[in-house]
Amino acid sequence: MKITDLMIRETMIMDLKATSKEAAIDELIASLTASGRINDPVLFKEMILKREAESSTGIGGGIAMPHAKTKAVNEPTVVFAKSNQGVDFAALDGEPAHLFFMIAAPEGAGNTHLRTLAALSKLLIDAEFIGQLMETRTPDEVTALFDSKQAEAAAKAEQAKAEEAKAEQAKAEKATASQAKKAEKEHADMNEGNDLIVAVTACPTGIAHTFMAEDALIKKAQELGVNIRVETNGSEGAGNVLTEDEIRRAKGVIIAADKKVEMSRFDGKPVLQRPVSDGIRKPEELIRKALAGDAPIYHSSGGADAQEDGEKSGIGSKIYKDLMNGISHMLPFVVGGGILLAVSFLLEQLAGADHPLVQLLQTIGGGEGAFHFLIPVLAGFIAISIGDRPALMPGMVGGLIALNSSSGFLGGLAAGFLAGYVVILLRKWFTGLPRALDGLKPILLYPVLGLLITGTIMFYLFSPLFSWLNLGMVDILNNLGTANAVILGLVLGGMMSIDMGGPFNKAAYTFAIGVFASSGNTNGAMMAAVMAGGMVPPLAIALATTFFKPKFTEQERKSGITNYVMGLSFITEGAIPFAAADPLRVLTSCILGSAVAGGLTQLWSINVPAPHGGIFVAALANHAMLFLLAVAIGAVISAMLLGVWKKTLESKS
Repeated sequence: MKITDLMIRETMIMDLKATSKEAAIDELIASLTASGRINDPVLFKEMILKREAESSTGIGGGIAMPHAKTKAVNEPTVVFAKSNQGVDFAALDGEPAHLFFMIAAPEGAGNTHLRTLAALSKLLIDAEFIGQLMETRTPDEVTALFDSKQAEAAAKAEQAKAEEAKAEQAKAEKATASQAKKAEKEHADMNEGNDLIVAVTACPTGIAHTFMAEDALIKKAQELGVNIRVETNGSEGAGNVLTEDEIRRAKGVIIAADKKVEMSRFDGKPVLQRPVSDGIRKPEELIRKALAGDAPIYHSSGGADAQEDGEKSGIGSKIYKDLMNGISHMLPFVVGGGILLAVSFLLEQLAGADHPLVQLLQTIGGGEGAFHFLIPVLAGFIAISIGDRPALMPGMVGGLIALNSSSGFLGGLAAGFLAGYVVILLRKWFTGLPRALDGLKPILLYPVLGLLITGTIMFYLFSPLFSWLNLGMVDILNNLGTANAVILGLVLGGMMSIDMGGPFNKAAYTFAIGVFASSGNTNGAMMAAVMAGGMVPPLAIALATTFFKPKFTEQERKSGITNYVMGLSFITEGAIPFAAADPLRVLTSCILGSAVAGGLTQLWSINVPAPHGGIFVAALANHAMLFLLAVAIGAVISAMLLGVWKKTLESKS
């Protein structure tokens, strides 16, 4: 599909003015309306928002692709827009969106919008292409860039197809009728020795990440000279379905999926099971492991799914996945409530505690509003990750018991894991029930017994224990001496850079949130340490690419500029591409700078009473200028270390 057939110049917006998600949607819809591409903007917006309610179309990497298929559309259209300042589009990676592709498809257009999304996703996996797209200034430049990129991809596809046809023709000429059986055996023997791996990619929505992972795996396999076949479990169903022969011949299987895929066909094969994001970010690692057979042998148990079997192979990754499911659902409550509370503290100093606006913000954000849901939501979504939907209710109630008993964040964690595994245990207990009673399990047995068991254990055992631990931890932190506080700040700040968004980073941030939520929302000391530590890596990259230009490629220097914005916004992940390319130098330099920044926040007794926002919430800190100074010192240290340590391009081997 040629995207520019749908991406008309008249609808393009080269400088989007919107600063919020809904305003961006309105501005894009206004462009469609002005060009006559839709007949009912109200209905179209309703369908766009309905799709956004299912899951954000902010796919990450600064890209958003809102889309809808409705009778309000006159003809299929893709509206391209670019925002220089960025818009918070509730993206999957938490980063602001800078490039927008609104897809409008009329009823009766088949799967036009989905095919367009797939085509767009495959193009948008290329970081260099994104950088070029950000540099465009006119609609003509955008059109020319897309046409050139698609022509290049089409040429490669044609070349691959021609080579495949040539190879098939050679095989056909070799296999004469009298030698058919012998040729078949030779063909099978030959293929057994091929470096073939197979993969399945799938994401919950089956659109962007599914195809981005597919393209990343294929692209890296071509670079490594490895044969690969990738099946996509997209929103239109399975595409490029793997054959029995391909699975039989494959040396290994990659499952890059965040949802269930059909697994029984891989029985007896080494299967590497990872999140779909690893297919996008770590294709080389996955391919090399699959090629070497470095993966657990999958044993089918009558329709086991990817997630269930994958969890057996790694208890640590299983616990991390469950924990992150709870934290990711809790974060909107933390960020929304926390920032409103922080603003209320600032207003309280100016207008007094009795001011109506102060009371409103504290009611909405505090213990009667958003913060009241933190621990129940955390526990509920940890539980649902373990035991599926039947575990949600007992998990949330267990979290509420933890909240009311002052066992806090630790009690909420315990409640979530407890409820999840209680439901799994109940499932095993009831496997012998007559099939006629299956309908009673989800509506009666699991809710009643799950709640009873979870609630009883929480009330008599976990709540008293974790209440003691939680209150003790808060008391220790509130009475830390300066030296101990600095050491803790050094550790937390450094952890934010160890894996830049991975388990260490999340562990430090989760600890800070726990302290923040358990100390009456007034202790933002640990929040200051992790925020400063997390801001350093992208800022250090930006500074290094600016002041040590000969040591970076032109594309790296362009990407470095965007890291100024990411660093100031507390988006640590902006440094990931640089860390992946040169992990020893980049990670070591960033860890040291982040540790210094985190330690300085504690040395100077800085509190940031907001859980996110970077420079945009710095004014809420008790020592705003010192907070910014701590970040600046850490970033300069990391940038200097990296700039001195990194070799110039000419001397790199």
